Amino acid sequence: MTEVYWLEQTEADVPATNDWLDESEAARLDSLHIAKRRRDWRLGRWTAKLAIAAYRNLSGDFLTLRDVEIRPALSGAPEVFFAGQPASVTISLSHCHGVAMCAVAPSSVALGCDLEIIEARSQSFTADYFTAEEVRLVAHACADDRSRLLTLLWSGKECALKALRVGLRFDTRSVVVSLDDMERRSAEDGAGREADSVLTLQVHGANRWRPFHVRCCGGQVFHGWWQSTENLVRTLVAAPSPVPPILLEVPAYSAHPE
Repeated sequence: MTEVYWLEQTEADVPATNDWLDESEAARLDSLHIAKRRRDWRLGRWTAKLAIAAYRNLSGDFLTLRDVEIRPALSGAPEVFFAGQPASVTISLSHCHGVAMCAVAPSSVALGCDLEIIEARSQSFTADYFTAEEVRLVAHACADDRSRLLTLLWSGKECALKALRVGLRFDTRSVVVSLDDMERRSAEDGAGREADSVLTLQVHGANRWRPFHVRCCGGQVFHGWWQSTENLVRTLVAAPSPVPPILLEVPAYSAHPE
């Protein structure tokens, strides 16, 4: 089993200055003229740099963080460099509504993570992007659980497509998300109305993850984990199969400039 680590940050955690960016990253930021894009980009880079520093037991000071650089591969997937050299790690990034998540694993691991806000989605959205198997699962779920379940299925697709390094360029119906047997039965028989429903339960522990898997049209299967807190769903998949994601500890002094 593979150990996969994760870290989450919010916009409030990002320093006001840009001293933790290297020259090329600062230039990239200057090229972004839309305020929301700038905020999202800074949040994603801050979260990724901090996660990598924590994973490699590095200091979180700004000088060290400047040496951690995230570059896009030809596929668009993020690649990590340290002091200008490729680092032996792989990462996946996601951000949503002022929150960013970064997953980190060894470079040999296929990895994807996703963060989604729970919201109602139209029937046409379901019909266009989900398989018949997934549509049936949603249709049999308790009405109160459908938005959470649909968000979970969508998020699972997103992280699997990231692990494949294709993103949403591929048909989302080429990957099929399945819950484990207990959770599937709970959704199908309407148990979501109960207080301990696996779908409606608000999981307050940072590492309370539940299993799922994704089947790809090429035969590959990704095993992963999901959790839901408040109005967010987090998903993560990896190959080889991962143990429950391990929360990283933010490096000391990370919020202070040199």
